[in-house]
Amino acid sequence: MWLITAILSAVFAGLTAILAKCGIRKTNSDVATALRTVVVFWFSIVMVFIVGSQGTITDIQARSWVFLILSGLATGASWICYFKALSVGDVNKVAPIDKSSTILSVLLAIILFGEINNLAVKLIGTTLIGVGTYLMIEKKITDKETKSSKWIIYAVLSAVFAALTSILAKIGISGVESGLGTAIRTLVVLIMAWVIVFAKGEHRQLKGLDKKELLFIGLSGLATGASWLCYYYAIQNGIVSVVVPIDKMSILLTVLFSVIFLKEKLSKKAIIGLCLMCIGTLAIVIWA
Repeated sequence: MWLITAILSAVFAGLTAILAKCGIRKTNSDVATALRTVVVFWFSIVMVFIVGSQGTITDIQARSWVFLILSGLATGASWICYFKALSVGDVNKVAPIDKSSTILSVLLAIILFGEINNLAVKLIGTTLIGVGTYLMIEKKITDKETKSSKWIIYAVLSAVFAALTSILAKIGISGVESGLGTAIRTLVVLIMAWVIVFAKGEHRQLKGLDKKELLFIGLSGLATGASWLCYYYAIQNGIVSVVVPIDKMSILLTVLFSVIFLKEKLSKKAIIGLCLMCIGTLAIVIWA
């Protein structure tokens, strides 16, 4: 079951980036992140009550609370950086860098959790993912991106925080129902996102939001919520160094949708890079 939910996580994650990109053409990325988090939070709350795990919140140990909160903070930081990068960079450039968090996640899982089964395969797989990521971002920079080259910095930070999220969540959801853990983490992200919006004075932009973009922001929130629930169920019940790569396979859908709907173009290098990322990921999934 955890393998199936990991695959579903990848499908929903693939939709998230495209829907979010459509929602931040005019809308400030911080505001969009905060609005999306509202949707994700209520989505997760509904799932908690459907499962009936709300009564177990008092049973959560202090250690789990600490790591759930830290995981939420890491997630919030990853989201903010990711959507900053998406607001300027091409989806088919930003997404591969974000998905390269697989490399750090696998290495940390090996070091911290002792997941050393088929170590050679995991290391070869992560190497292929790294090379593939490099090839995917080695393409001509557009005029828009030249004006704001910070997109690559935000994309890298997004990957680092995403990797930390997986590890912290694995520790934090030990003994905690995955849906409840997701809701707690989302609440942390929600508070963090809105604090940033109000601190920067960006809340004034809420009145003039484009309705069409607001719809896409809401849909991306639903996709994120579904992806999270599937992902953290898989993380809790499966093997981190296998679940994370499966989730990162969402890069295939993300790139495919970016070409079809956003009319972004892929160079030959980028296509080779995408293939290497997929081969590396599949190698870890199948043989690790």
